[in-house]
Amino acid sequence: MVNRVGNVAAVRRGIYVALGGNVPWQGRISADVLRLALGSFPDIGLQVLAASRIWESPAWPEGSRAPAYANAVAHVDTALGPSQVLEGLHVLEARYGRVRSERNAPRTLDLDLIDYQSRLSSYPMLPHPRLAGRAFVLVPLAEIAPRWRHPVTGMRIDRLLRRADRTGMRPLAAPSD
Repeated sequence: MVNRVGNVAAVRRGIYVALGGNVPWQGRISADVLRLALGSFPDIGLQVLAASRIWESPAWPEGSRAPAYANAVAHVDTALGPSQVLEGLHVLEARYGRVRSERNAPRTLDLDLIDYQSRLSSYPMLPHPRLAGRAFVLVPLAEIAPRWRHPVTGMRIDRLLRRADRTGMRPLAAPSD
């Protein structure tokens, strides 16, 4: 079930944050860490307008022996600019035990600013440079923004989803469950 607050039409040109994690934190499973992080968004100036279900996806890169990921996407509103949003997301990652080591390493929490009102930017990189090929982002994004278009290519999310490999993805729960 999609958790919605406010006008669904506003979702089309919104600010979207991807959430993911595959390492427990303080005895909590990854899905619970995502819920805690969503609940902490107001602490960094983000109001959650909508949040997708939490999805499970295989660890990446393919063939990794790491645990499966829990993933979700949130539509947020804020008075902050993109750089400030990104800084706040990094604060939350650290709060929930994220330690940055090697690229694609397992983590307690990964928060990515994937789109900020369809802006194109080199810092922070907008839209997220690997967004179009990541089913674990596109599937939950499609739940809350079914008419979303990629800001660079103009492709609708349904078309991007047809190209994405969704093997092993399954819904776990709504963010509030």
